[in-house]
Amino acid sequence: MTADGPDRTTASRATGRPGDATPFALGLLLRQAHWRAATVMTEALRPLGIELRHFAVMIVLVDRGPTVQRDLAPATGSDRAGIMRVVDDLERMGLAVRKSVPGDRRVRAVEITPKGLELFDAAHVAAEPQAERLVAQLQPGEVEQLKGLLTRLAYPTSGEG
Repeated sequence: MTADGPDRTTASRATGRPGDATPFALGLLLRQAHWRAATVMTEALRPLGIELRHFAVMIVLVDRGPTVQRDLAPATGSDRAGIMRVVDDLERMGLAVRKSVPGDRRVRAVEITPKGLELFDAAHVAAEPQAERLVAQLQPGEVEQLKGLLTRLAYPTSGEG
């Protein structure tokens, strides 16, 4: 502490301007990129009658097969109450079903239905032009580079993050 007051740090302050390399600016930039991608993908899914939150659960179900409902929250970055509503919606639309798990009558696994799988495939076809538009400004090779960097940020190796 100095006579004038508390010590001031010399750390840079986040601004949100392009090129700002502070940790908080990086977080803001990632959030803005997420919102842009979510908006574009939402446009692709809207005509199919589902939302991005529904599709996120469907991705997990197609990838993993039947999945215990409580495991869907961390797999999709959602909360348990939100997942309950999404699974309720998917079940109501006939896109997924809850089934008992052998050995534990309190636990339910969620499984995608044939109708859900059909819609899942249709969503990929509908999203292709939107996804192309999303990355149109990137140079050759940058899409793979971006995917690699984001994967490392989202799934750090043990001992990191």
